[in-house]
Amino acid sequence: MTSDDRRARFERLAPAVIEAVRRYLARRTDPATADDVLSETLLVCWRRMAEMPPEHVPWAYGVARHCLANAERGQRRHLRLVARIGLLDPPPAAVDPPAFEDDELSTAMARLRLADAEILRLWAWEDLAPAAIATVLGITANAASIRLHRAKQRLRDELRKTGGAAGHEESTEGSRS
Repeated sequence: MTSDDRRARFERLAPAVIEAVRRYLARRTDPATADDVLSETLLVCWRRMAEMPPEHVPWAYGVARHCLANAERGQRRHLRLVARIGLLDPPPAAVDPPAFEDDELSTAMARLRLADAEILRLWAWEDLAPAAIATVLGITANAASIRLHRAKQRLRDELRKTGGAAGHEESTEGSRS
């Protein structure tokens, strides 16, 4: 593939990848981190253009997922450093973060394992089928299908604990038992 062919292919694929990955990241992190990770994702896509499969958007989600994980690790290192500095030289006054109202679904999602929450987000937010989720996570389609099913069950259980509706549950009102 010549450099002109490579550039033309990237310019053809980039708009779809940019919009999809931008939405993916906007739902997972703050705007500044999303912009940084999007840039890093596009750089990886450019460098690995020859490896990009025909289903390029799920593949790009997988790249973005890894880039976001790297950014989050960097943020955790930064926070640990700030905490150490805070112990040595504490700030004069701390401000409490603003109160945040949480709905039942957010509470239930927060109680799930990170892997379960991620697969549910890929399914619900990104509207991906198990085969595409498999591409993002680097697993088989069968494994993605099984993990998605189990994650849905765990979410349903968490929603029941919080008193929220767990989806398509039937009402027992008026039935004879």
